[in-house]
Amino acid sequence: MSIALQINELRKSIPENVRLVAVSKTHGAEQVREAYDAGQLAFGENKAQELIAKQPLLPADIRWHFIGHLQTNKVKFLAPFVSMIESIDSLKLLKEVNKQAAKSDRVVDVLLQFHIAEEDTKFGLDLEEAKALLESDVYGNLSNIKVCGVMGMATFTEDKQQVKREFKHLKSIFDKLKADYYADNESFKEISMGMSGDYAEAIQEGASIVRIGSLIFGERTYTS
Repeated sequence: MSIALQINELRKSIPENVRLVAVSKTHGAEQVREAYDAGQLAFGENKAQELIAKQPLLPADIRWHFIGHLQTNKVKFLAPFVSMIESIDSLKLLKEVNKQAAKSDRVVDVLLQFHIAEEDTKFGLDLEEAKALLESDVYGNLSNIKVCGVMGMATFTEDKQQVKREFKHLKSIFDKLKADYYADNESFKEISMGMSGDYAEAIQEGASIVRIGSLIFGERTYTS
């Protein structure tokens, strides 16, 4: 099935209030263009160098989401064009995004990434770390970033009940932060969770953004 047909089939299973981010990591610009021509505008990448190389080859109105672990020394290359950085896992990284966004006279949307999986390989904050970040004097002076919600990745497992528990946990974190820090802020509304193997469960538990790659583009293509 073509990329365009895959996207159209996916849209039938995703509610209108949930945004689809097509995860294009390891796939070439031609495949991204095929998805774009099918009406897909939001794409996710998890490696800065790959995104930096790909972005100039594609239409300017693509909304790029950075979804991987981001090193501070790569932020300056993304800040001029990235639509959203979903993987903010420290105050240090948030400060750098703010600094580089200011240089481009932009306000960059970001999500706070939380560690919700039982796997040690996943990055992310816990609730107490997030509270310390949000209550810091430094955060209060950041004017070139906009915190729009939370992101997390569930454990890679066949146990759907475990996955749902982890998604439910992220939703509870979102609700807590919304009530305590963003009650009157309409921009704080996003819960990014769910990938090709578990997006249905994520939607059931309150996802507003799902990040889907292999169901659209097929299995990842790695080059040496």
